[in-house]
Amino acid sequence: MHIAGATVLLTGVTGGIGGALAAELSARGADLVLTGRRREALEPLEERYGARTILADLADPDDVLRLAKEAEGTEILIANAALPSSGEVLDYTPAQIDRSLAVNLRAPAMLARLLAPGMVAAGRGHICFVGSLSGMAATKSSSLYTATKFGLRGFSLSFRQDLHGTGVGVSIVQPGFVRDLGMFADTGSRTPGGARTVSPQQVVKGVMRAIERDVAEINVAPLELKFLTKIASHFPGFAERVQRLAGADQTVEAIVAAQRSSR
Repeated sequence: MHIAGATVLLTGVTGGIGGALAAELSARGADLVLTGRRREALEPLEERYGARTILADLADPDDVLRLAKEAEGTEILIANAALPSSGEVLDYTPAQIDRSLAVNLRAPAMLARLLAPGMVAAGRGHICFVGSLSGMAATKSSSLYTATKFGLRGFSLSFRQDLHGTGVGVSIVQPGFVRDLGMFADTGSRTPGGARTVSPQQVVKGVMRAIERDVAEINVAPLELKFLTKIASHFPGFAERVQRLAGADQTVEAIVAAQRSSR
């Protein structure tokens, strides 16, 4: 799928990775439609990128429906918005659980469902979900986040098969820990177990490659983290014991504390 000249709907643009994606898409000549829930953060992007902006809260089902209607004609959907959703489930209220599931899983799936028919009718288009390596392996204090990313990965890979032969591609890009920008970098914490990080530009490059080459799944992480994630996905009991021995509890607690206000 060619990005230049295509109408691209990007969610979560007011976050760090979203901003980096918007800059790259604009540089590649995309016709940008940007969405977020904070007007003061969206407005400067209209002039900077010559973009159309749509104010929407992805936790609100009615806003999701309105967003899809106002973004009719989208040729590329990049579902990037997500809540950190870290911490133990017992610390969450029912409303916070609903919000996590709505923003991280329901909204991207619904936007894909609502925008895909137009792409299929045109015989071209692409849907790219920005997931996480947490969609492949479970870790402590991430039940909700992990559940939504597991679900997003499953939805993406299956929906891709549903749309095979229509001219519409589906991809998922799964970063590990991202430095400088994004929800992990915002915590100011070191990585659990001293894991190496990737740059925002590496994530952006992965998204561009997924769209242009119609790649099913791209994991953006150092080789050792990719390997450990594969092991953890096949041997979760073993991975659980290794994580305990690594003694990363203090780091995890710091990350959870820093992200608590985002629930």
